[in-house]
Amino acid sequence: MAEEHHDVHFESADAGASTTFPQQAGTIRKNAFIVIKGRPCKVVDVSTSKTGKHGHAKCHFVATDIFTNKKYEDLQPSSHNCDVPHIHRTEYSLLDITEEGYVSLMDESGNQREDLQLPKGTDDSDKLAAQIKKDFEDGKELLVTVLKAMNEEMINSVKVTSAGS
Repeated sequence: MAEEHHDVHFESADAGASTTFPQQAGTIRKNAFIVIKGRPCKVVDVSTSKTGKHGHAKCHFVATDIFTNKKYEDLQPSSHNCDVPHIHRTEYSLLDITEEGYVSLMDESGNQREDLQLPKGTDDSDKLAAQIKKDFEDGKELLVTVLKAMNEEMINSVKVTSAGS
C-alpha cells in the first residue's frame, strides 16, 4: 500500500501567470496584443500560411514592444495558444517632477504615487518626457496615462487639461 503524505506543500506558481491569458493564435489580429520572447507587444502585421502537408496553418506575427518599440517576429501554428498580456491604462494628474526625473502622480480617487520616472530609453519616450517637462514648467495641468503590462509600467501619453496661469 502506498504511504500517504498529508504534509505535502505546493508553492504557488505565480511566475507572471496572472499577467497574461491564452488566446488561439489564429484569432489574434492586427492591433491586438501578444507576448513574444517574454515581452508585451502590439501586433502590427499578421499573415497566415496555408495548411502544409503536416496539417497546421501557421500565423506569422510582426509586433512591436509596447514599452521599447523594439520589433519582434514570431511564427505559431494557428491552432496553438499564444500568451496575450493583460494591458491596463490608468490616468493620473501630474503633481510634481523631481530633479532625478521621478513624477508625483495622483489618481482620481486621490491616491498618490511617486515610484514612476519620466519615460526614457527610446526617441519617442525621450520626446514625451521633454514635452511633459516643458508643459509642467509652463504651469499647465497635465493628465498622464500610465500603461501597465506584465509587471512593467510606463507613462505613454500626456494630455493638457488646462493651460497655466
